[in-house]
Amino acid sequence: MKRFPSPVIAGLFLIVLSALLFMFEGCKRSRSDIGALVAKESGNKVFKEIDAEVFAEKLKAAITADKSLRNPDFTAALYAAKDYEPVLTMKFLADSSIKKAALRIAGVSAHGLPVEMFRLEKLNGFISKIYDKESVKNVDEAYAALVGLEIAAASSLTDYANAMQFGIISPRRIYAQYYTSTKRPDSVSFTKVFETKDLDAFLDSIQPKDKAYLLMQAALADKQTAPGLSAEETARILKVNLERMRWKNRPTQDKYVFVNIPDFSLQVINQNRVELAMKVCVGEGRNDNAAVALTEYDENDLKKDRPFNRETPQLSSEIHSVQVNPVWNIPESIATNEISVQAAKDRYYLSNNNIDVFYNGKKVDDPETIDWSAAGVGKTYTFKQRPGDDNSLGKIKFLFDNQSSVYLHDTPAKAAFSLPVRAVSHGCVRVEKPLELAQALFGSGSKFEKIKTEMASKTPKAENLSLDKKVPVYLSYQNCWMDAGTGKLRFARDIYGLDAVLFTYLGRL
Repeated sequence: MKRFPSPVIAGLFLIVLSALLFMFEGCKRSRSDIGALVAKESGNKVFKEIDAEVFAEKLKAAITADKSLRNPDFTAALYAAKDYEPVLTMKFLADSSIKKAALRIAGVSAHGLPVEMFRLEKLNGFISKIYDKESVKNVDEAYAALVGLEIAAASSLTDYANAMQFGIISPRRIYAQYYTSTKRPDSVSFTKVFETKDLDAFLDSIQPKDKAYLLMQAALADKQTAPGLSAEETARILKVNLERMRWKNRPTQDKYVFVNIPDFSLQVINQNRVELAMKVCVGEGRNDNAAVALTEYDENDLKKDRPFNRETPQLSSEIHSVQVNPVWNIPESIATNEISVQAAKDRYYLSNNNIDVFYNGKKVDDPETIDWSAAGVGKTYTFKQRPGDDNSLGKIKFLFDNQSSVYLHDTPAKAAFSLPVRAVSHGCVRVEKPLELAQALFGSGSKFEKIKTEMASKTPKAENLSLDKKVPVYLSYQNCWMDAGTGKLRFARDIYGLDAVLFTYLGRL
């Protein structure tokens, strides 16, 4: 799996990588030390026969020929800049750091990942060969063992470091509706293993330490079962949510709005404290009965998932303004599948619901004269619902830039907040306490007072008010998390089937 499929991006990062590598020398030895160091550590004098120039050519050829490397371009550039010296072996063989690292990788199942993913068997095989005098009997075998150890260590350690810091899977690669800024491995992160002077301390530093992450690890180790789920289903949920927590997409701001889609919840977080919490309704999903079974995703060629068109997307943005008493610009899909259908059944449906009809941007004076049963009529006209008590967006909507045209909004359909499964909208997020959310965003100043007055007006008129300071908003998907009040794990059902997608990809790498 290459990290950067674009040749342009890959080229830019390789330039950066080369610059970085020439900036650090970290314990670099002369080539004449290679054989002597390994001979002293292993007790096998055969390694003293290694010629540094010959070794460099063999290492270069082996890196070029190895098709199993996840980051072949970075690996080749790094060793070229280091004159094809066995950087990791020279730095970490003598103090047994490579052995300790192999033991750490052997416990990667505690992170919900298969150890086979990191090719530990190959690494351990070369470690054993270096220390087994009977295995390395001549200089050719010495070259092969040392080249193999260096490449295996580079591969296993960089893959492990990337997995701990960024996760195994890029969410952008597998999810069609994922628009959250997520940092992925790059040239800087790739070189960290080679730069460090203390490998054990470095590997300690990159271990996820979030309390929720550690709770999930403990639950996985203890074979905990979530309510209504089997041990196997619970383990799968824990594994995919551990992966989600390794993604570098978490909020870093002091204040932000956080919507957890499968939990149907919204929180305003301020200085790591929950300032406001409420229920939300989110978009309908493909797993409409919220089945507990977690089955394998059916895309054999591993393309992106196929979301139901009403699913709320995962995204990050900034709330910049609100519209009080909003006008609803009805999307074409709703106009075609719902509005025109209702208008065909009831000639007064449009007027009774304060819906105006437009043709080529001009308002139609008498929409009752239109034959709403005609094919494609919903695409011919556009529709807007005027402000009022029955407006589908309620009394206020909260706006943020995004390519899915979704937003947070009030709703007149309050009964839906009593449902246990609140995946009922067309994709936008309906909020239970819109006035409280406005106050949390605007504070208690004049703008909030205007919002409060206008929302209660008997003669509603659409009005826009901008925030003095934009507030980040995250629409996220976590169906296992730590309850802030109890400190225990909570589980939610996989309403969009996204666990199955992620679990399948994890199992095929």
